[in-house]
Amino acid sequence: MEIHHIGIAVQDLEPAAQPYLKLGYRLEAKGSVESQGVEVWMLESGHSRLEFLRATRPDSAIAKFIEKRGPGMHHIALATPNLQAELQRLAAEGTPLIDATPRPGFGGHLVAFIHPKWSGGVLVELVEAEGHQ
Repeated sequence: MEIHHIGIAVQDLEPAAQPYLKLGYRLEAKGSVESQGVEVWMLESGHSRLEFLRATRPDSAIAKFIEKRGPGMHHIALATPNLQAELQRLAAEGTPLIDATPRPGFGGHLVAFIHPKWSGGVLVELVEAEGHQ
């Protein structure tokens, strides 16, 4: 698997993205995932992507994360060509999955999360993305 993006929880998208824009990242896409209560900016530079996440409602996972830990790195996302098969393989190995089935994520990708206790405290998101092994 390859890194698809790094997710960063922020309180305000534009000021949080500015340092990275000054470093040469460009705004690749922006939008929202209503089901998750987040507004998203995806920045890219070469093969590197940073996903900035701002809560749009107080009960969203991002709002709760910022309330508990403050703004900062939220997750690392890894690309897989077949998310359902990967989830089945991980479940068979006893991996603690937050999502046993894929759900819609930003940019039309299917996503699923693995519990941080599995990966040393890091929240891992699996993203179904074409062209990735």
